[in-house]
Amino acid sequence: MFGFGINNKTVKELRKNQGLTVKELAHILKLDTIDIMKIDDKKVKDLSDPLKTKIIPILRGDYIDKIPWL
Repeated sequence: MFGFGINNKTVKELRKNQGLTVKELAHILKLDTIDIMKIDDKKVKDLSDPLKTKIIPILRGDYIDKIPWL
């Protein structure tokens, strides 16, 4: 409901569930693709706090609610 199980999953698994490529996720987060590739196999709970606060809403799909044409 509120993403309680999101911390135990890898970034790659959650990214693929949202249908995002590394390049698309990097573009949304305004990071380099190599930075996303470095954290792709890490669990969300192992990420640093600033990165975790930026990436969790994207991996949960919260950004989709803000699309004006839906």
